Amino acid sequence: MDREVMHIRDGIVPRYAEMIYNGYWFSPEREMLQALIDEAQKNVTGIARLKLYKGNCVTVGRRSDHTLYDPDYATFEGEDVYNQKDANGFIRLNALRLKIANLMGRK
Repeated sequence: MDREVMHIRDGIVPRYAEMIYNGYWFSPEREMLQALIDEAQKNVTGIARLKLYKGNCVTVGRRSDHTLYDPDYATFEGEDVYNQKDANGFIRLNALRLKIANLMGRK
């Protein structure tokens, strides 16, 4: 599951929980959200190793055949995988709103 899908999931989970709490288990809107959740979760598989100690739960390992992590793409060292110059425009574009907010605050 990629970051954007997780972001959407995290946004609908409170509404989903609220519907269940209020007794809307058989409602069309709950079923619609369930279909969305099921679709997002279809490739979420694998094994997670946890350490339980004195009320704490810590992930100590995880493995999945459907992982999005690939060590060949997780490097920023090789130019064939990632061009460092690509980040310049991205950084400037994302910083633009912060610059504008700062300028507006000075007026």
